[in-house]
Amino acid sequence: MNASVFVTFDPRFRQLIVPSAELEELFDGGRWTEGPVWFADQNLLLFSDIPNERMLRYVEGQPVSVFRQPSNFVNGNTRDRQGRLISCEHGGRRVIRTEIDGSISVLAETYRGKRLNSPNDVVVKSDGSVWFTDPTYGIMSNYEGYQAEPEQTHRNVFRLDPVTGDLEAVVDDFGQPNGLAFSPDETRLYIADSARSHDDAAEPIIRVFDVVDGRRLTNGRTFCGLDNGIPDGFRLDVYGNLWTSAGDGVHCFAPDGTLIGKVLVPQTVANLCFGGARRNRLFITATRSLYSIYLATIGA
Repeated sequence: MNASVFVTFDPRFRQLIVPSAELEELFDGGRWTEGPVWFADQNLLLFSDIPNERMLRYVEGQPVSVFRQPSNFVNGNTRDRQGRLISCEHGGRRVIRTEIDGSISVLAETYRGKRLNSPNDVVVKSDGSVWFTDPTYGIMSNYEGYQAEPEQTHRNVFRLDPVTGDLEAVVDDFGQPNGLAFSPDETRLYIADSARSHDDAAEPIIRVFDVVDGRRLTNGRTFCGLDNGIPDGFRLDVYGNLWTSAGDGVHCFAPDGTLIGKVLVPQTVANLCFGGARRNRLFITATRSLYSIYLATIGA
């Protein structure tokens, strides 16, 4: 086993990794890389470099190039069921969609007549609904957005209805909601709380909620905490294992919340996604770099 990359705490982790796989640095030149999203139909990865206000494009065998600049401090990205790019703008304090012709549509920018804080990360459910987190990171300074006072009383997690366009706060008791992802069967939604405030404990955690009727969240509870750094962005594989960013790399948690292993990365990890021709390549945005490593599992 490549002891310099993989750390195993539970035998279940060994079934998910390729012992000989190496961590590859694909790009080095960002300030805080984030929001990776894989485009299988185009065989490319897009990711954000927030402080440099740009979105970058990675294609195997080619130099990383600029996809969009200025980006209005885009952070998290995903794709909808029509293949369109959905992005969270810190600068615009909104969620946008890039149409097939390249034009921009605004999906959400206000809630109850007040501006959103700074949408951070986003996922699209199979019914087309858009779920995103709205912490204040993008308005805390002029480094990753434009400094401003928050207008929203809470740091909400939102659901945008795909038919009516109605925006609903589905959870409002987060310190700073961050990354989020559905379980493979969409019966659960995992959400990172990077500044926990809903009880007396202060450590950052990832929480999990049951999804009721495809639109409501209930039974919120702690799924896991990290032993290094804070949870930011994460994804799940087809077996329900959660792969999350951390201070020392990527941590892998089994569906029961047990830390089963780590992928060590030399920089603080912000986010990750599965991609590649077989969805078995983990792309990792970490501080100023983009990394990848092949696994023995595939993304959900």
